Amino acid sequence: MEERKGRRIVLFPLPLQGHINPMFELANILHSRGFSIIILHTTLNSPDPSKYPHFTFHFLHEKLTETEAEASGLDTISLVILLNIKCCSPFEDCLSRLLSDESEEPIACLISDAIFYFTGGVADILRIPRFVLRTGGAASFFVFSAFPFLREKGYIPIQESQLEEAIIEFPPLKVKDLPIFNKCISESLYQLILNMVNATKTSSGIIWNTFQELEQEPLASLHHDFTIPIYPIGPFHKFNFPSPITISSSQDETYISWLNQQAPKSVLYVSFGSIAAINGNQFTEIAWGLANSNQPFLWVVRPGLVKGKEWLELLPNGFVEELNGRGKIIKWANQIEVLGHGSVGAFWSHNGWNSTLESICEGVPMICMPCFTDQGINARYVSDVWRVGLQLEKGLLERKEIEICIKRLMVEKEGEEIRERSMLLKEKACFAWKQDGSSFQWLNKLVDHILSLDSFVFQAQ
Repeated sequence: MEERKGRRIVLFPLPLQGHINPMFELANILHSRGFSIIILHTTLNSPDPSKYPHFTFHFLHEKLTETEAEASGLDTISLVILLNIKCCSPFEDCLSRLLSDESEEPIACLISDAIFYFTGGVADILRIPRFVLRTGGAASFFVFSAFPFLREKGYIPIQESQLEEAIIEFPPLKVKDLPIFNKCISESLYQLILNMVNATKTSSGIIWNTFQELEQEPLASLHHDFTIPIYPIGPFHKFNFPSPITISSSQDETYISWLNQQAPKSVLYVSFGSIAAINGNQFTEIAWGLANSNQPFLWVVRPGLVKGKEWLELLPNGFVEELNGRGKIIKWANQIEVLGHGSVGAFWSHNGWNSTLESICEGVPMICMPCFTDQGINARYVSDVWRVGLQLEKGLLERKEIEICIKRLMVEKEGEEIRERSMLLKEKACFAWKQDGSSFQWLNKLVDHILSLDSFVFQAQ
């Protein structure tokens, strides 16, 4: 832990789990470098401050009505757009109070989630330097930044007949890999992306939860197109935190003892994140595909994975019993702990960026089943660029195809070759945070940049 630098940093995460976790990991990294950390957070999905005694918390009252909360809960894009509107005034008021408090050490900068594009205007008004954290990969953000070009070329709006066509300007992507939501790019999503990209371009710099060796080409393209500094300092979760984030759950944790009983690299871990949903037929085909593969599996079925269902109602009677202990179905798991377990040989994932990065860091090959937004791009890079996984189309889920894909990855020679590449990529990820590694060096540059900023002196208007 470094000595306090006499500077505070304000961090403002988007209140969705896949965005909260990396922002808090970044906060821990900066705290370890001597900065005092202030977390601004919505009341929506608010964390427990007692778990982070080394941070100071201030909560915004975004005042979502019950109707707005219910409606947006069914539509992530609508929620994000609504939060950009509702949070603006309380965020500005809170940040103004923090800046005007002369009894505290000066605030060096603001770091907000890139999707909170409204913070750019607030930072300009209050004259405070603003960095953005992009919680996804560099490749997907580069595609986001090219949306006007993609529209001009006719790739969007997406046509069903073009899904398998290559995007020749962005190899190896196909049209179906574009970051869409619910099979379309609506005008509201298009505008949200433009706002995010434009607000990012006016920031003091972009912080990435990725590492240079993983996304060298997309990062180089962004360096060329953006005039602001870019800091790839991931993978965040591999940083040696002095005060690690404690993950607690009241859920069944007997999965660890079950994993301990399995052969090395034999278990397929299956989890589709905190938001992705599937229909009843897909759920049933997944269940039978897993059973018919004859491979041990640990399947996280969170409540609500199948819309309208509580949990396992769709499983045939006696399904779990017939597995005879070869499969285990649970509601929750500590994913990093599972991926690092010696018995886990593959990960069937929705390819959210956090899950993709965690799998890479543990050298675990992937079965890719992207659902929406940037997951298609992440999955394409897993299968076609890094070549550490196989693609499985969500729209074509059939038990026989699932069985074949699992065996290709976990039993056949093709899987051995993929596993070898996965272990080589893991070595690169681990080295990034060594003292001579790229992420360590980029973090030094970020810290120097923050310390070079003039201390802000607030003058009440």
